[in-house]
Amino acid sequence: MGLIQFFKNAFSDMKKGAKAQHEVDKANFNAVKAESKAQWEEAKMSPSARQAKMQAEREAQIAEANARTAAAEARIEAAKNSK
Repeated sequence: MGLIQFFKNAFSDMKKGAKAQHEVDKANFNAVKAESKAQWEEAKMSPSARQAKMQAEREAQIAEANARTAAAEARIEAAKNSK
C-alpha cells in the first residue's frame, strides 16, 4: 500500500466518522429541543394540573420503590433458604 492510498483511506475514514458524528449531534439537538419545549409547556400548566402531574410522578416513584423493596426481600429469603 502506497502513501497516497494510505491518505485516501485515512480521509475516507475521517469523512465517514464525521458524517456519523453529525447524525448523533443532530439527534441530540432535536432531543434537547423537544425537552425544552416540553419544559416550556409544563411551565405554562395551571397550578391544579401541575399538582396532579407531580402527584402522579410521586405515586409512580412510590410504586417503583415498593417493587424494588419486594424484589430485595425475595432475594434475602432466597439467600436465607439456600444455606
